[in-house]
Amino acid sequence: MAVDSPEVKKALLQKGYTDLLIQMGRGTYVPAKVSGDATLQVDHFMFSPSIADNMRTASLVISHAGSGSIFETLRLGKPLIVVVNEDLMDNHQSELAEELAERKHLFCAHPQTLGETIQAMDLGTLVPYVPGDAEPVVTLINKFLGFPVD
Repeated sequence: MAVDSPEVKKALLQKGYTDLLIQMGRGTYVPAKVSGDATLQVDHFMFSPSIADNMRTASLVISHAGSGSIFETLRLGKPLIVVVNEDLMDNHQSELAEELAERKHLFCAHPQTLGETIQAMDLGTLVPYVPGDAEPVVTLINKFLGFPVD
């Protein structure tokens, strides 16, 4: 199901969202710019190396399950729905998304369940993501390799 499908747009409207901005990759699908009833404003742009400015102003981010996209969004403190690409072999994206969803940092959906996930989501249940401290791991590796430890 596309993010601009009638079911997803209806769910977004019911949750109070008024705008949907879609970053498109290299595919051939082009979303309609405005929904049928024109109350959800839909726009899109082609692939961009950084969408950080768009993400900073977003009230909800719906993303693929790439680790860079996930952690960039979580660091910005934005509510996030991750849509897992089930067609990938060795689906590490699914493992990461499901683990972070279990920890209540994001919502995890599949293309066919995106509308349902939006309808069921309660942003108040999300727990802010706090990045871990890498220093103990670095120290352990340095000790193991015989490097001086400060």
